[in-house]
Amino acid sequence: MGEKVVAGAFDLSDRQRYRKKLQQCLEALSGLLAERRFDRPRNLMGMEIELNLTGADAMPKMLNGQVLERIASHDFQTELGMFNLEVNIVPHHLSGRVLDQLAEELRTGLGYADRKAGEVDAGIMMIGILPTLGRDDMVRSNLSDVDRYALLNDQMLAARGESFSLDIEGVERLVATAGSITPEAACTSLQLHLQVTPERFADVWNAAQTVAAVQVALGANSPFLFGREVWRESRPPLFEQATDTRPPELRNQGVRPRTWFGERWIGSVEELFEENLRYFPPLLPICDEEEPLRVLADGGVPQLKELVLHNGTVYRWNRPVYGIADGVPHLRVENRVLPAGPTVADVIANTALYYGLVRALAGESRPVWTRMPFSAAAENFETACRHGIEAELLWPRPGRSGGLTRVPVTKLVRDELLPLAAAGLDGWNIEPADRDHYLGIIEERCKRRTNGASWQADAYHRGREAGLDRSAALAAMTRRYGELMQGGDPVHTWPAGVPAP
Repeated sequence: MGEKVVAGAFDLSDRQRYRKKLQQCLEALSGLLAERRFDRPRNLMGMEIELNLTGADAMPKMLNGQVLERIASHDFQTELGMFNLEVNIVPHHLSGRVLDQLAEELRTGLGYADRKAGEVDAGIMMIGILPTLGRDDMVRSNLSDVDRYALLNDQMLAARGESFSLDIEGVERLVATAGSITPEAACTSLQLHLQVTPERFADVWNAAQTVAAVQVALGANSPFLFGREVWRESRPPLFEQATDTRPPELRNQGVRPRTWFGERWIGSVEELFEENLRYFPPLLPICDEEEPLRVLADGGVPQLKELVLHNGTVYRWNRPVYGIADGVPHLRVENRVLPAGPTVADVIANTALYYGLVRALAGESRPVWTRMPFSAAAENFETACRHGIEAELLWPRPGRSGGLTRVPVTKLVRDELLPLAAAGLDGWNIEPADRDHYLGIIEERCKRRTNGASWQADAYHRGREAGLDRSAALAAMTRRYGELMQGGDPVHTWPAGVPAP
């Protein structure tokens, strides 16, 4: 949703015109693919991290405009809520010391942002869902003061025709309603981009879908929502429900939600863009003057702005992205499953695991997705969100006997996936010392069965046992989380509990 759009009303013909432009964009994309116009492999990756703003009391601070003004860097941008920021890391080549380079850039950038936020008595918190967010914070007036967010909010509400309903049952049950899309802003994520060729896109996307559950299980960091302990990674159910433009009648008919894991393995990138057009009505029917088929016929590279905008309103956990750099079109897989945090070391460890696994799995002669149904990958994703590092996942049995078995994710990672990730990082020519260091963090997480979600839940319950009420325990845990996050040691090494009041 990086498009600069201006809020305004749409007339009855706008959606029809936009739908026609979308079809023209899809035809132009097919033409670019047929003409092999896409950029050659350059092993490029990118990273975005969404952040929270908090005060010394660990409560959210609605100050992103003031903080961004002080940061004064294009690397930092607004996000949906006034308590959110996003930092964008420039693309890097996946090779050599890139993991340590990313870590250093993140530490420097986040440290600078935190100091600037301190000028208005705020600080940076890198966490999946801020535990101290309350229902009273989730109001339209706390949307960032940006036209595209107001327009998106109005169009999603109009499409739904009623308030959004939240109903998540986990350790505890959360039931709430919202008169705006602001609850989306509670979800802050780590987004990983990988530029791929059209020929490799399907294999990379299928591999990313396969490992999504593993990523979530090991990286879960969002166990609390509006004062309730729900799933270990509560962002996916929250995001699905907070963006659900379907009233109950359409859900009962099987209409697909806009936040979507998908329903099948793919054979080409075109299938994903075509699905987005076939299943999801336009929310922001804003047409550009470009005639994409004419631009293509004249030998140019069409921007495909309508397709890009529509694609940004379909919230796949692994999203296809069309972009242009230096006049040359390219394709990316945008991996959106991970929460932010807890520390820079944890973020880079999660990054190393993802890029290593995708490289290795996409290159297998008998890929794992040919040995398991898509429904198993979708079930794994929900299981991982519910149970985090304690999850047991469906996985193909070793050898050629076939069939699936259920295996603890920590055992699967240690026995099978870490060696694959190491081989994948070798394929990217990552420095061996960096490979071993960051995958070592993942291995220790598995050994200690500790990630951000399990630490948060344990610290909260220790606070309750010490006599704190629910709100005080959440605040104390969040303050302690912030202190340890600033310390930088990976979460599996963090001391248990919170200091005595």
